[in-house]
Amino acid sequence: MTREEALETIKAVIEEVVPGADLSVVSSDGNYRERLEMDSLDFLAFVEALSGRTGLALPEQDYPALATLDGCADYVAEHTGGAQSEPM
Repeated sequence: MTREEALETIKAVIEEVVPGADLSVVSSDGNYRERLEMDSLDFLAFVEALSGRTGLALPEQDYPALATLDGCADYVAEHTGGAQSEPM
């Protein structure tokens, strides 16, 4: 999965878990959980749904890598064999 595909998948999963989520208020490097007011159950539902969509096991120790849209997209792309974004 490419980074762009990963990002689109992540956004779709967030919208499933948090119906009506306004992703336009979330910066790519900001904490989307805080911005969208996702509680721990919402985040766990997100992790489960993302795992189902991508086929990845998402262990708890990797949750910090999933804290931002950029970090999550990089993580998913890297672990699904896709291209990771170049640092700016």
